[in-house]
Amino acid sequence: MSTYLDYNATAPLRAEARAAMLACFDAPGNPSSVHGAGRRASSQIAKARKILGYTLGAHPPDLVFTSGGTEANNLALLGLAKANNCTHIYVSAVEHSCIRQAAMASGLPVEFIPVTANGVIDLDVLQMHLDDLSHEACPLLALMAANNETGVIQPVQKATRMMYTANGHIHVDAVQAFGKMPVNLAVMGVDSLAVSAHKIGGPMGVGALVLTHGTKLAPMVFGGGQESGYRGGTENVPGIAGFAAATEAAIKDLDACDSIEMLRDHVQTRLLDIAPDALVVGGDAPRLCNTLCLATPGFTADTQLMAMDIAGFSISSGSACSSGKVRASVVMLAMNLPGDLASCAVRISLGKNTTRDELDAFADAWGEAYGRIALKESA
Repeated sequence: MSTYLDYNATAPLRAEARAAMLACFDAPGNPSSVHGAGRRASSQIAKARKILGYTLGAHPPDLVFTSGGTEANNLALLGLAKANNCTHIYVSAVEHSCIRQAAMASGLPVEFIPVTANGVIDLDVLQMHLDDLSHEACPLLALMAANNETGVIQPVQKATRMMYTANGHIHVDAVQAFGKMPVNLAVMGVDSLAVSAHKIGGPMGVGALVLTHGTKLAPMVFGGGQESGYRGGTENVPGIAGFAAATEAAIKDLDACDSIEMLRDHVQTRLLDIAPDALVVGGDAPRLCNTLCLATPGFTADTQLMAMDIAGFSISSGSACSSGKVRASVVMLAMNLPGDLASCAVRISLGKNTTRDELDAFADAWGEAYGRIALKESA
């Protein structure tokens, strides 16, 4: 039986989410219809909107359901830029590709703000760019709450104060952070944030963009006026209901973060004992409690993934595969890891149900694979 250690990629579907979805499947109805079945479907969406709005510190009407985190991030970046006549877009160098590509597709000047060796945005560089703007400029910053590969948490509130001082706007990709740390729109003070259901044990294909009340946003998908006109198309009622149920359960599980962090640190210590020259990527910065990114010299990511898969462990890579070739990820390169070391980074991400015994078994299997590589190099 395999052991799942890739919760940052997707979390297993929660029983609460499954039950909520099945209830919707058994009572079909288009939420835009005026008859009883339609009103019941509409009420499911309204209930979910209240749950997520309350959890995320937003007014329920200011929450827009989408097909996932990618669409939510695209809608935020392009919709905020268009509606607010933004003149420049700033993107941290470690943002997800859906942010990077949306920024490049905006038609506006785009600047990628570098990060420190620990993967934290360099706010001094951001400030220099802001200082160079004219008084008529309207900048927009995209900054993730926590990185999906390293777990490094970003200084969102400091960046927010800088952007507002510059009469700008800020969008936060909270897809990886939600459910692993407190995420609250009002506390962060940002214009918008994106979340996704499947990262917290909800279904795939459902996300949300949460707006501060009064934020201007231009729609990107047009249709029948659903989601207050911000996102046309019939809503995914079962998915939205599952998202809400997973949200309630995930918030309760935040109490388990300390114990998950202890397990993360335990496996980190085990692996470093085996390979003392390995680097914990972002290890000196605040990180999500469940995330370990480890780069081990001479032990390539693709070799580790294959060896662990054969041994029955699901982990992920800090590298991206293209046409069968492994290349260093944008995040690793932005953190100035050498190219060979950047291609040796893997991510182990834990969940509430991860056990110490599973992590010890993983460390043993990883150590055996590492030993085989070391033996070949010494031969």
